[in-house]
Amino acid sequence: MRLVYLYILRSLCLGFMAAAALLLPLFGFLDLISELDDIGRGSYGLGQAVLVTAMVLPRRAVELGPFIALLGGIVGLGQLSVSSELTAIRSAGVTVLRIGLVTLVAGIGLAVTLAATDQYVASPLQQDALQRRAQALSTPTDKVSGGVIWARDGQQLVRVGELRAGRMPLDVEIFRFSKDNYLQSYRHAAYATILADDVWQLHDVQIKEWSAAGQTNRQIGQQLWQPIIPRHRLGELTLPANSLSPQQLYRHLQFLHQIGQPAAVYAIALWQKLGLPFLTAAMILLTVPFTLRQSRHTALGLRLALGAVTGLAVYLANQIIEAVGMLFNLSPPLIGLFPPLAMLAVATALLLRINRKPG
Repeated sequence: MRLVYLYILRSLCLGFMAAAALLLPLFGFLDLISELDDIGRGSYGLGQAVLVTAMVLPRRAVELGPFIALLGGIVGLGQLSVSSELTAIRSAGVTVLRIGLVTLVAGIGLAVTLAATDQYVASPLQQDALQRRAQALSTPTDKVSGGVIWARDGQQLVRVGELRAGRMPLDVEIFRFSKDNYLQSYRHAAYATILADDVWQLHDVQIKEWSAAGQTNRQIGQQLWQPIIPRHRLGELTLPANSLSPQQLYRHLQFLHQIGQPAAVYAIALWQKLGLPFLTAAMILLTVPFTLRQSRHTALGLRLALGAVTGLAVYLANQIIEAVGMLFNLSPPLIGLFPPLAMLAVATALLLRINRKPG
């Protein structure tokens, strides 16, 4: 039986490769089309757009992992079904449950591969691609920003209005409070440059101070300031949550809690990444009842079409659950783990149901 199991695994792996070969060029082409609108801005050209799109492809592979599992499983098992090999395997005494376990092993292998790709390949490449893109698009007057940044450390509160190319803080405001939460001083800098020792050099600084004697105002050209946001964390604050690896997300969440920044988006992204292997396992398990409930005379193209519709429905359900979860401030673990675990339960129930049926 070992050879039979290895043969099923081989067929599934070939199906995964076929599904990836179909989906990745398609989504890569769509990504490239979305980049065309920015060609001509700054120094961003067609060659850079192609390079950025290529560097983001591993991220697309990770995000499409569950659908690669679903379509690849349909292709792999579907070919065995069409050629009657699956019928022969079942006639040899291999139960539906054992076939399901073999497909689950293939799904776990795919999930582990995707998790390693996310950690060591997709995240570094995507972050590099986003930085290259931001630098190419930026001009001396552009403000490439990930949004307003707030940070707090003890009695000091900092606001960074914009980031130029993800590196130069603009419109910097620094508030210092007393222990009784009275505002003691306020500084505003037009921009800041980050020095080698991680110290910020503030430029065009306006300073207001309050004391028992009253308010004093002064303006200076430059001032050194020890920031509460490290250089490497500053860049992460402007990156999309999905571009960070699970390890980076965990560390980033701890940092956001320390500086008092909202962290819900990053928490949801982390739990969704942790739930992705379960969704991949659910999708690959779903291919067994999906294939066996279809007649072996059913065209493979029709099976793939039905699989694509199923994958789209799961994707839309995930998006709806995420939006509803953020709207009602639901728990990030619930948002990230409920859909894949629910799908895994449904796929397991269908597999056990078919396994109990004779023939």
